[in-house]
Amino acid sequence: MSERRHLINLAYRLLGSLAEAEDAVQETYARWYAMSAEQRDATRSPGGWLTTVAGRICLNVLGSARARRERYVGEWIPEPLPESAAWSSASEARGGAGDPADRITLDESVTMAFLVTLEAMTPAERVALILHDVFGYPFPEVAKVVGRAPAACRQLASSARRRARSFDVTQMSRNRQAEAVRAFKKAWEAQDIEALIGLLDPDVTAIADSNGLAQAALGPIEGAERVARHYLTIAERMPASAAVVECVVNGQPGLAVQQDGATVTVLAFDIGENRITNIWAVLNPDKLQRWS
Repeated sequence: MSERRHLINLAYRLLGSLAEAEDAVQETYARWYAMSAEQRDATRSPGGWLTTVAGRICLNVLGSARARRERYVGEWIPEPLPESAAWSSASEARGGAGDPADRITLDESVTMAFLVTLEAMTPAERVALILHDVFGYPFPEVAKVVGRAPAACRQLASSARRRARSFDVTQMSRNRQAEAVRAFKKAWEAQDIEALIGLLDPDVTAIADSNGLAQAALGPIEGAERVARHYLTIAERMPASAAVVECVVNGQPGLAVQQDGATVTVLAFDIGENRITNIWAVLNPDKLQRWS
C-alpha cells in the first residue's frame, strides 16, 4: 500500500480525472490481491508490477475516452484540484481528513495548461511522456506498459514533446501570476470591461466545462473583447450571495465562485507576457465535489 500515492499521482496525470484515477488504482490493487500469496511473494518488484498494471489500465481508459467524450455536453476540461491537493473518495468515506498516501503532488506536470496539452496526444504518446519525462521511467520499463519496443516508446515520447508546449513555471513567478489573477478578479467584480480587455491577450481563449449541468458556453470563446464581454455578462447574472475568492488550482493561482457554502465554478488561468492567454472554467458539479 506504500505505492498508493505514487499510483494516484501517475493515474491522475494520465487521465486528468481524479475519480477515474481512483478507479484505476482500485482496479490495480484488485488484480494484485487476486493473485495467490505465493504469486505476490514471487514478484521481485511489487511497485514495478503495480505501476505497469496501473499504466496499462489507464492506457485502456484513454483508449475508450474519445467515445465517452462524444456523449459529453460541451467542452471537457481536466478535473481541477484544490491547494490542499485531493483526497480519495475512500478516505472521505472514512470521515477523516484523508490519508496522506492519497494526496496528489502539485507540480508543473499537473498545471491545467499542461493537462489540457496532453489531451491533444494519442494515448500511447501520453503514457510514454508521463512515465518517462515526468516520473523518470526508462524506456524499457515504459515499453512494458505501452506494449511496444523501447525504441518505439522513445519515438512516442519525442512526438509527444513536439505536441507539448513548454510548461516551465519559472518563466513567471507565482507572485506575478497571482497579481494577474487578482487584477482579473478586481476588474470582473467591478464589471470594468476596459480593464478586463487590458488584462487579456488579444488571442485569449476561454473554455467552460459544465456537461450540461450548469449554464455555460458550449464552445470556446476567442478574442479579448469577446471573452471580456462574456465574463461581464456572467458578472451581471451572478446572484448577490455569490462571492469570487482567490484560490490555488492545480498548483497555480486561480479563482473560485462560491454560493451558499458551495463552490459552483473554478477558474484556472494560463498567463504569458503578463497577459492572460487561456481561461478554463469548470462548472460541472461532479468535478467540484472536492472543493466544497
